[in-house]
Amino acid sequence: MKQNIDGYLKEVLARKEKYLSENEQYRKHENLYHRHTAGKYIGDFIYGANDGIITTFAVVAGAVGASLSPVVILILGFANIVADGFSMGASNYLGRRSEQDYARAQRKKEEWEIDHLREIEVEEIREIFEKKGFRGKDLERAVEIVTSNRNVWLDVMMKDELGIIESGKEDPRKHGLVTFCAFIVAGIIPLLPFVVPGLPNTFLISVVLGGIALFAAGAFRTLITTVSWVRGGLEVLLVGSSAAVAAYIVGYFVEGLVR
Repeated sequence: MKQNIDGYLKEVLARKEKYLSENEQYRKHENLYHRHTAGKYIGDFIYGANDGIITTFAVVAGAVGASLSPVVILILGFANIVADGFSMGASNYLGRRSEQDYARAQRKKEEWEIDHLREIEVEEIREIFEKKGFRGKDLERAVEIVTSNRNVWLDVMMKDELGIIESGKEDPRKHGLVTFCAFIVAGIIPLLPFVVPGLPNTFLISVVLGGIALFAAGAFRTLITTVSWVRGGLEVLLVGSSAAVAAYIVGYFVEGLVR
């Protein structure tokens, strides 16, 4: 059986190499995919940076709309950066850790079922590959290969039956830290003009810097998506600008009401 399995795997790999060598478009897709999976923290960075710029920019706009002083704007801005950045980082960490805990629990459940309900689990593998289009001898061959390797069997059940893609040995703390740091770094940008004493047109400069940062953050999405950098930049710029305008209007009217 081992020779049959080894031979089958070699055949699959050989077919893939041949296809890659003949299909330029697929090879580009393959290279793009591996580049993205290698940069596993890019998504966390962009997630934190986008929210850092948008929320801080909205806080600044709201404070300016309420005619608050630059000192108060800085206090509100930095308080928002630290609190919201920590919240986002912690949420990312807890979310990923919860996913890992859930995946481990489900994998243990599948292990128990393989040990105690083997025939039922084999039949489930057969149904999975039937849905993939396997029939006859090919179907039985696929079932035999998968069920001969416990880890492969578990992986197939996790992915195809439960829809769970395990994150492996990824450290949720690192993902949370990247999100927090990205939020802090990006969130400071709209506040920079207010740090300089006596600088004229601070809000206008903040708007320009915030707009550039929003567009850049959106453009960087192309590292993990197929969206063009122009479209990605404009989308985030539109969302951030909308949030800032809404915050400015609210601040303006609330300031008028409390006077």
